[in-house]
Amino acid sequence: MHDIEPFFNWRDFYVSSDDPRSPFFEREYSESEYNNQIYNFYLHPQWDYFGSETMYLKALYVDYEQGFAVIELIGEWNDAIGNDIMFLKRDVIDPMLAEGIRHFVLIGDNVLNFHNSDDCYYEEWFDELDDGWIIALNFREHVVNEFVASGLDQYILFSDKVNQLNWRSFQPGHLFDIFTALMQKRLST
Repeated sequence: MHDIEPFFNWRDFYVSSDDPRSPFFEREYSESEYNNQIYNFYLHPQWDYFGSETMYLKALYVDYEQGFAVIELIGEWNDAIGNDIMFLKRDVIDPMLAEGIRHFVLIGDNVLNFHNSDDCYYEEWFDELDDGWIIALNFREHVVNEFVASGLDQYILFSDKVNQLNWRSFQPGHLFDIFTALMQKRLST
């Protein structure tokens, strides 16, 4: 896991540690010291700790004008023991909501497992979006199945159409346009 870095190609567009409105503003990173770990596996130091002992993230892109954020995740999403959704909601999502972010893309290529507890924080997050949305992108099939079996797909869009989207080939604004069109189409049918 120490070789898996957050996606770097959008750094010309956005760097969370340089953004005074970001929960990760002025965070400093090392390229040589590997201190963060999940269980006994070290993580690349560019991942951000946000309170969870089993999951880290990187805010890859935030656009305050369009109210759009892309967040990449790594590790095990464990609400049952660690209440990861509480940390994600309170320490990352709430500050973004306060800044007007209403559209979220969660990238789950590196989320290895999901363990549910209840849906309270998901419901709260969804209710605070106004006309916004949460889209899960590239989560593994067994992880998606656990989210769906828990009924969380009423708050987060999991779609075969977007799940295998090669998101790395798009610029963030184009990705937002694709998802906005998708959600408008879903609402009109």
